[in-house]
Amino acid sequence: MISGLSEGNLIKRIRNINAPKGHSIPMAFSLLIFLLSLCLTSCNQSEVKEPVEYTGPAREVEKMELFYSENDRVKVKMLADKVYEYENGDREFPKGIYLEFYDLTGKLESTLRANEAYYFKKDNQWRGRGKVEVKNVAKNEQLNTEELFWKPAEEKIFTEKFVTIRQEEDVIYGKGLDAKQDMSDYTILQPTGEFAVKE
Repeated sequence: MISGLSEGNLIKRIRNINAPKGHSIPMAFSLLIFLLSLCLTSCNQSEVKEPVEYTGPAREVEKMELFYSENDRVKVKMLADKVYEYENGDREFPKGIYLEFYDLTGKLESTLRANEAYYFKKDNQWRGRGKVEVKNVAKNEQLNTEELFWKPAEEKIFTEKFVTIRQEEDVIYGKGLDAKQDMSDYTILQPTGEFAVKE
């Protein structure tokens, strides 16, 4: 034991060293907690960011089957595994699309298939990409390309990409195409060759 100090006096002196006169240890502890929380709050503040506007699809449809009709007659039948519909009216078909075109009597004229497709509402225009295939059923012809556009109002299909057209006896190659949607009439913009098919 230190001379002149009792155990009680020693505790009082330690209290006096740690806390100003008239204040207790709980007050000092509360002040320490407040300062720590203030420091932690100011350290974790980050810049306030503007909210990011959502531009993704407004609606998602699976296993869609859709019919376009005119004067109570089906003109086009559409099948798609997945469709994303956007606020501006555009539609995306990430898993592909299949279309059937019918004549005025309801007879199947042609088909169109693409690995993926997109509908631009503002222009009323469709775009097919990937493996794009158009078949004219009556003429037994098939068009293959990697990108094709369709304007329903004009009943027209077109592309600037390389095309292959298989007829019963010939295969025609070229770059660029303007055609009726049923492939009954078409023009290859830059033909590069025509080859007879041998059976």
